[in-house]
Amino acid sequence: MTRVPRGEARQRLLAAATDLIRRQGFAATSVDDLCAAAGVTKGAFFHHFPSKDALGAAVVDHWTETTSAMFAAHPYNTLPDPLDRVFAYIDLRRSLLDRPIPEFSCVAGTTVQETYHTHPAIRAAAEASIRSGAAHVRAHLAEALVRHPVPGVTAESLALYLQVIVQGGIITAKALDDAAAMRDALDHAERYLRLLFARPKAA
Repeated sequence: MTRVPRGEARQRLLAAATDLIRRQGFAATSVDDLCAAAGVTKGAFFHHFPSKDALGAAVVDHWTETTSAMFAAHPYNTLPDPLDRVFAYIDLRRSLLDRPIPEFSCVAGTTVQETYHTHPAIRAAAEASIRSGAAHVRAHLAEALVRHPVPGVTAESLALYLQVIVQGGIITAKALDDAAAMRDALDHAERYLRLLFARPKAA
């Protein structure tokens, strides 16, 4: 095996884990699989991660950092109207569905389903990731609610509602081997928000 340049092994392992876990799950991904995919030795693996469980929490944290940066850099954040930002966020989610299912699935959501009761550190990392996902759109929803108050509705609840749509949609897409139901769910979510905020879609 070619020696990996110093400092690269950890990033290679996190990238390999991101890909493999989304394709085959956490339990089915072995240390040997990770090392082979990353092109590193087991010694390098255990130098960076004392166990597979430690890698599991680290890859969820890595996923959170990566996706946070992607959403923060997206042009929809510069739109002047907060509702337009929310609808553009939903459009971005729709656009991701053009990829193969593993490529739009979520590392945090996939991992926590397998490890919820048995791996507290991974569950905690997944909670932080899901909350981070909600935060991408929460500020825009909060601004929209200031402009257009809706009694009994909070930005936090609406942001988590969208996470429920996304995470549930991914599970359904995997079960049906088809993203159509998730696309429909995002369409329904947009219709609901347009009704809630009295913002009909332009003809």
